[in-house]
Amino acid sequence: MTRTAVVTGASSGIGEATARRLAAEGFDVVAAARRRDRLDRLAAEVPGIRAATLDVTSQESVDALAASLDRCDVLVNNAGGAIGVEPVAKGDVADWQRMYDVNVLGALRVTQALLPGLVASGDGVLVMLTSVAGLVSYEGGGGYNAAKHAQTSMAEVLRLELCGEPVRVVEVAPGLVHTEEFSLNRLRGDSAAADRVYEGVPGPLSADDVADAVAWCVTRPAHVNIDRLVIRPRAQAAQYKLHRVQPR
Repeated sequence: MTRTAVVTGASSGIGEATARRLAAEGFDVVAAARRRDRLDRLAAEVPGIRAATLDVTSQESVDALAASLDRCDVLVNNAGGAIGVEPVAKGDVADWQRMYDVNVLGALRVTQALLPGLVASGDGVLVMLTSVAGLVSYEGGGGYNAAKHAQTSMAEVLRLELCGEPVRVVEVAPGLVHTEEFSLNRLRGDSAAADRVYEGVPGPLSADDVADAVAWCVTRPAHVNIDRLVIRPRAQAAQYKLHRVQPR
């Protein structure tokens, strides 16, 4: 029987790339996100992908997704994002609330709803797509650091709680990834500022690079758990150590 993988936040970036890659690996992929028009185009383009409307901040929406599934073998909690780069002293509570609701509580809602299916599959894989921001804090990352640290902790606790159950808990923590929307959303639509994040960096990660890492993790033998996979571009030694090439 074909295994089913659910990918949240699948309408763009890492989520879309992961849906494409898992479909190529032979999974029946449920691509879930709010922007149904994008999902429908993706499903029409890639055999093995079906679209599902999902807002991870809505319990009703999450419950509807769970009710629509016959089975769930893999869950990739990818929905998330960052808003703002203000210091903690000037952070907007609404921005922090939104980041926490999507990154942390969204992952909680979806995990709670689909965990019974992962257990019932006999070889479930739960992937938490976090960030190196959840491992090391940095200036300008206050709210996002807080949310991703919480998500990292959730993955660690789940691994303890599910010990003995047929479910693997995997954390994939990317560094600098150049996607269409992440920095643009974080910088409130300022495209020039978003471009400067990647300016001069030789070879930032792509969404496909991260999707490749996710696919490798979920296709290991059932007895092999990849607890945490940190993936960065070669140019990034740490959040605060990034090689840039000066234009000539």
